[in-house]
Amino acid sequence: MKKNRNRKNRSGFTMVELMAMLIIIGLLATLVVTKVATYVDRARVTTAKANLKTLHMAVKQFRMDTGRFPTEDEGLSALLEQPGDVANYEPGGYLETTGISKDSWGNEFIYERFPESGKPFVIKSYGADGEEGGEDYDADLLSTDAN
Repeated sequence: MKKNRNRKNRSGFTMVELMAMLIIIGLLATLVVTKVATYVDRARVTTAKANLKTLHMAVKQFRMDTGRFPTEDEGLSALLEQPGDVANYEPGGYLETTGISKDSWGNEFIYERFPESGKPFVIKSYGADGEEGGEDYDADLLSTDAN
């Protein structure tokens, strides 16, 4: 019987080959994760713009029915619950949901009357950072820009 095995007949990978393969897989995974994160950020912006447009149109419909815009004190909740001094309010409110949605980053939308733009109202999302101003994904999104 032969107890000594010939090392030349061994099959498999060496430690160097395994390490090289792991490094290559790690680099590829990093590239994929980076790309996916970019698409997620873009999707959040697109979703926030769509929600802003929906809310903007609901406020316009509120005005058409009631003859006035919601006050800043009433805010967007006037789209769900009829203010006491309003006639011709749409039964069930102006949104198909039972609550005001939050923006894509989990922050409340901000309703403002008579913004600097000179428009009668604007609805804002402060973007990914949740603070006024910013660039790229942190930039403010306005309902007047989403239309």
